[in-house]
Amino acid sequence: MTALICGSVAFDTIMRFPDRFREHILSDRVEVISVCFTAPEMRREFGGCAGNVAYTLKLLGGDPLPMATVGHDFTPYASWMDHNRIERRLVTEVDAFTAQAFITTDAEGNQITTFHPGAMDHAHVNSVGDAGAGVRIGIVTPDGRHAMVRHAAQFAERGIPFIFDPGQQLHLFGAEELARFLDEATWLAVNAYEWSQLRERSGLDADEIVNRVEAAIVTRGAEGSSVLVRGREAIDVPAVAVPRAVDPTGCGDAYRAGLLLGLEAGCDWETTGRIASLAGAVKVAHPGCQNHRFGPEGFAARFREAFGYSF
Repeated sequence: MTALICGSVAFDTIMRFPDRFREHILSDRVEVISVCFTAPEMRREFGGCAGNVAYTLKLLGGDPLPMATVGHDFTPYASWMDHNRIERRLVTEVDAFTAQAFITTDAEGNQITTFHPGAMDHAHVNSVGDAGAGVRIGIVTPDGRHAMVRHAAQFAERGIPFIFDPGQQLHLFGAEELARFLDEATWLAVNAYEWSQLRERSGLDADEIVNRVEAAIVTRGAEGSSVLVRGREAIDVPAVAVPRAVDPTGCGDAYRAGLLLGLEAGCDWETTGRIASLAGAVKVAHPGCQNHRFGPEGFAARFREAFGYSF
């Protein structure tokens, strides 16, 4: 079953600040903030939500089809996708830079990100219909504003179930647009901060949001996640412990790849959430968004070890 993954493909420049941001920001002077964080560690990685979700879903044995717009500097990323046998027939090149994220993480895991959308702002030139008849599930991840509106509507028009994952683009939409997204989507995936932001911006309370979708998944990092299903008690999904959390960047995307796998396989929500939780945990133990490696069999064995049963 092909999963159509709408979102960004980006280069990530990831830096680590060995101290704590809060020690260098004067809380009573934020209106004139001017700070510089010296980061002795820096890496350049392949990223972007569509690229990251597709990468992990491929490792899990899924069939990802990312749909994105990229720029004239895309060549090394294209080679990487080919090396990992990730289909890129719906990755469209435009006259711009590929999206770029500059991410600084401090000693407490807090992050400050500057993002240049570049080619991503042209993503509305792509259409869900371009994917053909094999798509059975999809996801709308953070992307150009017009693309997110267009692709969600196209999924709904074609009757293709999809996850709505607004992420850091949530602030671009008002109450009416967010309500429409929720009515079009089959499932919602947000982190805890976005869950609060969504309720504030939409004017809807938790029950009203859950009643518009089949399930809302809320992630809370090391505290695990919750699946809120219409008419049921919240399903609490435990986080999977890792010996050392190396880099949180991209964990949410790995989690969403796990959601897609569980949904494609028809697993119950308890199991789907645990697949997603383990995928996120595997990623957090590695730097960058696409440096973790495993195969479906190895992942299944780790799932049995973590949860005591097979999916």
